[in-house]
Amino acid sequence: MTYHDVETLSRERLRDRQREHLKRAGERASDVALYRERFADADLEPGDLTHETLPDLAFTTKADFRDTYPDGLFAVPREDLRRVHASSGTTGKPKVVAYTEGDLRKWRELGSRSLYAAGCRPGDTVQNACGYGLFTGGLGWHDAIEALDACVVPAGGGNTSRQVDLIRDLEVSGFVCMPSYALYLADHVRDRGGDPRDLPITYVPVGAEASTEAMREEIAEAFDAVVTENYGLTELYGPGVATECAAARDGMHVWEDHFLVEVVDPDTGERVPDGTRGELVLTGLQKEAVPVLRYRTGDVVERVTDTCECGRTHSRIRVVGRSDDLLVVRGVNVYPTEIEHVLLEFDALAPQYRIDVDRQKRLDTIEVTVEVDPARNLAAPGRNALANDVTDRLSDVLGLTPDEVDVVPPDTIDRTEVGKVKRVHDHRES
Repeated sequence: MTYHDVETLSRERLRDRQREHLKRAGERASDVALYRERFADADLEPGDLTHETLPDLAFTTKADFRDTYPDGLFAVPREDLRRVHASSGTTGKPKVVAYTEGDLRKWRELGSRSLYAAGCRPGDTVQNACGYGLFTGGLGWHDAIEALDACVVPAGGGNTSRQVDLIRDLEVSGFVCMPSYALYLADHVRDRGGDPRDLPITYVPVGAEASTEAMREEIAEAFDAVVTENYGLTELYGPGVATECAAARDGMHVWEDHFLVEVVDPDTGERVPDGTRGELVLTGLQKEAVPVLRYRTGDVVERVTDTCECGRTHSRIRVVGRSDDLLVVRGVNVYPTEIEHVLLEFDALAPQYRIDVDRQKRLDTIEVTVEVDPARNLAAPGRNALANDVTDRLSDVLGLTPDEVDVVPPDTIDRTEVGKVKRVHDHRES
């Protein structure tokens, strides 16, 4: 049982729809200066964009969002916009995306498909523990829940005791959140003498940060609920790009009437065969305000195109890692280079630092240790004051406050005599 008939179209009919959408996507993209240049470089007319000619276009990258900040990728006039969202970028400038009324309508439908596949039905009460604001997760899921004719509890992030009370008192059946928060909430209930299995939750769609199959199984066991993985990115709507189905939980279905999938070798950019690991590249087929062609997501995936046991024909992906140095901390994209840029703004700091990411009590933590410039000869009070200034600046740039910033004396951080200095230590992987 599916939310929309398009979910079970034959691969041939799905490809036919993509062909129609690709032509229009190319024409919309031609209203953006960057893409006009890309079409010219490829000696390609926008209306001639097809599955076969698409690889002739250069990739779109996060640098393109940075270089055209804030609205250089917008394809419609400001008066046609209804919403703006943003995520962090590598120099502190956010990646800004916009939505027309048509975009918002399509996004709601994509989210509703994903929720339906996860087990949500009209009349359900669903608690949304994703962050609201510029982050796409909160409002993206909120609108999708309402569009499915379910009742949303807009709890947002944090305030766990209140979250638990609402789940019990409102008989919440669906709980949308980051996977680490689901485990944190389960521990919170246990620490107070309860059992999370006694909560009325029956399904938990998770996303916004990486999760292993073992982690999702732990969540499922904790709540005695069905847990499904979801995939989205701000550059292409937000949540609702791909989802696991509750029936099979065997990879995330990419909604291919809206997104054309390529999997490429991260080094060569050449397409790889189905089932082979490579970097996920997505083309938005129906987005109006910010058309995005061949976007390198940085996510390493495996893709399969056979029909799922649920009956859906849209191909499935499994995310197995990253092709770059992106860290996802509490659902926020953090590039180590962002942190380095901030540290280099402070003349009193030396270019010697390390970043430690860990998971404590189910929640991600990030700590930054940096040496003071030897010429400054700062005592402990001065270093502490400097650490506070660095914390404030990192919070502004990252949209995330580090758990600790430690400014230490010179020669405190270990050096290496041979090879590349390892500055980032992600202890969640060990």
